[in-house]
Amino acid sequence: MIKIEVPATTTNFGSGFDTFGLALSLTNTFSVDFSDKYEVQIEGYSSGIPKDQKNLFIKVYKKTCQSIGKKPKPLKLIQENRVPPARGLGSSATAIVGGIEAALALHKVELPLKEKLKIAFEFEKHPDNIIPAFVGGFTVCATSESGVIFKKLPFPEDIKIVFVIPDFEVSTSEARRVLPKKVELKEAVFNVQRSALFVSALLTKDYKLLREAVRDKLHQPYREKLVPGLSEAILVSYKEGALATFLSGAGPTICSLTTENEEKIGEAIREVITKFSGYDAQVMVLKARNEGVKVYS
Repeated sequence: MIKIEVPATTTNFGSGFDTFGLALSLTNTFSVDFSDKYEVQIEGYSSGIPKDQKNLFIKVYKKTCQSIGKKPKPLKLIQENRVPPARGLGSSATAIVGGIEAALALHKVELPLKEKLKIAFEFEKHPDNIIPAFVGGFTVCATSESGVIFKKLPFPEDIKIVFVIPDFEVSTSEARRVLPKKVELKEAVFNVQRSALFVSALLTKDYKLLREAVRDKLHQPYREKLVPGLSEAILVSYKEGALATFLSGAGPTICSLTTENEEKIGEAIREVITKFSGYDAQVMVLKARNEGVKVYS
């Protein structure tokens, strides 16, 4: 069997809406081989994930086969889900990237990244999850008339990334629906300033700037209704020494950057989210992953 390991991702970092993405040390693994019929075995997180040809990985695999001029042969798929779905950690991106790489590996075909991205964007329009899942590390993405432009940058090794993952889901479509169609110029300028500050703070390791750099007026204020206690959780994280705290992707997961007290920060956020939402939450402490998808044959 061919084994494909795809990292989870966190995106936005507050001010970098639809722009910043980071590959994480948490992964989903997909083991595949040709079979007489489609078989899907799910391990780990499995609720709501199809075990037939409606499975996202299978759909992407079939589309990729068509794109490279190959007839899609049935697969046996063992899908090990360690990334919680619909939590703002790029679980869908792992399936999309995995499905593309599976089709290419099984048919021994190579494609440039640009062509892989074209296929991926048919399933996921926003590049901030997809690109770091492919290439790893911290990425800055921009869309243009000719496609997607991105730059991979180093992410500080001494920063630990605390995730508090509530026991409820927020779909990307739901999180998009609550956003306004237009924003005031001063709010756009606010985010432009802070997103540039965020990149500068990372590259120079001037961590005292991060708290201001992740402030946002484009998406988090509108998504707060979907994540009860978000503002209170951010405040309590800073009392425990966090460098920066923000919504991971579309949420509901909350992400905190720190160099110390990671367990205390995670527990403090968890208590607030549980109090305001009525749901428990899981705490994970992860690191940035410089490698993207890995294929083992």
